[in-house]
Amino acid sequence: MLLKGNVALISGGLGDIGRAIALELASRGADVALGDVLDSTKATGLLDTLSSKGVRARYDRVDVSDANAVRQWIDTVERDIGLPSLIVPNAAIVNVSDVRSVTPEDWARHMRINLDGSFFLAQMAALKLSAAKKPGRIVIIGSWAGHAPHLKIPAYCASKAALRMGMKCLALEFAKDNILVNEVAPGFVDAGLSGRLFDENPGTREIAAQRVPVKRLITAQEVALQVAWLCDPSNVHVTGSVLLMDGGLSLSGPANG
Repeated sequence: MLLKGNVALISGGLGDIGRAIALELASRGADVALGDVLDSTKATGLLDTLSSKGVRARYDRVDVSDANAVRQWIDTVERDIGLPSLIVPNAAIVNVSDVRSVTPEDWARHMRINLDGSFFLAQMAALKLSAAKKPGRIVIIGSWAGHAPHLKIPAYCASKAALRMGMKCLALEFAKDNILVNEVAPGFVDAGLSGRLFDENPGTREIAAQRVPVKRLITAQEVALQVAWLCDPSNVHVTGSVLLMDGGLSLSGPANG
């Protein structure tokens, strides 16, 4: 139980990847605080499963695009189950809309949720840890789209690219506090946002798998395992890094789909 005594704070906690991360960290002993925009009834089954692992778990309905709501969420979790020390900014959106047609409203919404929501969750949690003189691990869920242009999701690409630089700035600032900040950048995940797009467009799942040099898609559990590795207390040197898990997609050029 390497993570016993830690509290994990996970935004987008009711999505496929958020759930997998919650279960993996709980299996290693961490208490878990989940946040998402869905009604609390949607969290009941997951909370029961987490509790059955012998850890404390709670769910809060929170919109990460609202910085005040994020601050209140962190404060509530601290009062209830303890100061979060493993922070996973995971909440994100993606809408298909190319450069010619993306609207100012859609662009701004991607930035508020994917960039602002993740950055301020990480920043606020890090400030709390720093003030308490406690170590921590922050693992941002980014994307290979942060460095590879995609024709149909420019707002998503831009938000993830900006978030990557935000991650590096946070890592540099908080390294002296023993708060390590990193990014896990998946390629094609057969779950979450990508999985939804695959489901909405029959045949694209198989096409995507064939585009990946290793010829397979990533599972939510595989993402969770990389997050858990970066949260491991034996990891004391890795910060400001991008753990790219795209099966070689970045080796074969930009994304045109």
